[in-house]
Amino acid sequence: MEGDKIIFTKDSQSKPAEKTTKKYQKPITKIIFIGILVLILLIPMQMIKNLINERILTADEASNEVFNSWSGPQTVTGPVLSLKLKYQTKDAEGKTQVDYRTYNILPNELKINGNINTQELKRGIYEIVVYNTPIDISGTFIYQEELKNIIGDGDNVSIEKSFIYMGISDLRGISEEVVLNFGEQKLDMNSGMPEYSIANSGLSSLVDIDDYLAGNAIAFSTNLKLKGSKSIDFLPLGKSTSVELKSNCQTPSFTGSFLPTNREVNTDGFTCDWKVVQVNRNYPQVIVGNVYNREINDSKFGVNVLIPLQHYQKAMRAVKYAILIILLTFVVSFFVEMIQQKDIHPVQYLLIGLALCLFYALLVSISEHTSFTTAYIIAALMTDGLITCYLAAVLKIKKTAFAIGGLLLLLYAFIFVLLQLESYALLAGTLGLFVILAVLMYFSQKIEWYRQS
Repeated sequence: MEGDKIIFTKDSQSKPAEKTTKKYQKPITKIIFIGILVLILLIPMQMIKNLINERILTADEASNEVFNSWSGPQTVTGPVLSLKLKYQTKDAEGKTQVDYRTYNILPNELKINGNINTQELKRGIYEIVVYNTPIDISGTFIYQEELKNIIGDGDNVSIEKSFIYMGISDLRGISEEVVLNFGEQKLDMNSGMPEYSIANSGLSSLVDIDDYLAGNAIAFSTNLKLKGSKSIDFLPLGKSTSVELKSNCQTPSFTGSFLPTNREVNTDGFTCDWKVVQVNRNYPQVIVGNVYNREINDSKFGVNVLIPLQHYQKAMRAVKYAILIILLTFVVSFFVEMIQQKDIHPVQYLLIGLALCLFYALLVSISEHTSFTTAYIIAALMTDGLITCYLAAVLKIKKTAFAIGGLLLLLYAFIFVLLQLESYALLAGTLGLFVILAVLMYFSQKIEWYRQS
C-alpha cells in the first residue's frame, strides 16, 4: 500500500478465482458420477429383465409339455350337415358334364351347456391348469328355402353323400365314444371330416336326410366328455346360438368376438351365458364349400381358464420403476453427504446401487414359490435392511441411516401400490412423483452449494 492506494499483485488477484474453482469441484463431481453410475446400473437392470423373460419362456415350455400330453385348447364347431351334390349338364356338343359341389348347412337352433372342471398339474415349480368338461349340445335343423332352390326338382341334380359332422380342434381331448341323435337316428361319430368342411378336425358320420328334405324340423342332441387346456371356444353357427357355462375357475378371461350376456365370478368359480343370433355374424346359414372359413373362425368366442403368470407381469412392471428408486436413493444419500459433511465413496454408491438391483432378482425368485405380495415384502425388507445397516456403518450416524431406510421402505410401498392399481396408476404415480420432487426441492435449500470443499 502506498499512501491511500491499494496495489493488487498478480497473486492476490488469482486466489479468489482458485477458491471459486474449489467451491464447485466436489458437488459437481459427485453429481456427474451419480449420473454415470445410474446409467451403468441400467446394465444389470436389463439383465434382470432378460431373466424375467427367460422365466416366462420356461413356464411356457413347461405348460406346452403338459398340454402336449393332456390336450390343447379346444374349439367346438357344429353340428353341421354336409351335402355333396352332383350336377350333370350337357355342353354344346351334347356331351354330359359332371360337376360336384359341397354345401355346409348350419343348424337353425344351437344350444350348448357345459361345466368346466379345472385342475392343476405340476411341472417342476410351475402349476398348469387343465380341465375336464361334459358338454351337452342340442338344437334343430330346418330345411332352408335357399337349399330348396339349389337342389330343386330337376333330374340334373342329385345328392351323392350326406354327412353330419362336429369340429373338435384336439381329438385327444375326447374321453368317450360320441353318439349323436339326429331325429330317430343314433349315429356313431367317427374321426375324420368330409371334404370342404368348415373345421379342420373333428367327428363325422353318414346320415339319412330324407326326413330333413321332406321339410321336417329335425332335432339333434349329443354329449361330449371333453378335456383340454388354456381355453375352450365355440362358434355361433346356429341361426340362434345359446351357450351356458359354469366352472370352478376363479380367474376366467372371456375372449373372442362376443362377450357373455351375463356373467358372475366369485370365490367358487364363474357362471356365464351367451346369446348370438344370425345377424350378429357375417356368413349365411347355407355355405358353399369353405368360402366363409375365415369369417367363421373370426366369430368364435369362449373363455380362457389359464392361471395368468401375474407375478412375472408385476415383476416386469416393478423393474420399470427401478430407475426411480435408484435415482432417489442416490439423491437422498447425496443430500445427506452434503448437509452432514459425510463423505460416501464412489464404490459405496456402487454397492448401494447393486443392492437395489438385487431386490428385483429376489422378487422374481421368491415369487415363484409364494404369492407376489409376500415375495415383495420379503425382498423389500431384505434390501432395505442391508442398505440401512451399510449406511449406518458408512455414515457413523445410525439415526440418519434409519431415516434413509424408512424413506426407502416408503418408496417401495408407493411402488407396490402403483403395481396394484390399473385405471388410476398414472394419476397416482404422477401425484406421488410431484410430492417426492417437492420434498427434494425443500431439502435442497439446506445445502450450501457454494460452500468450499
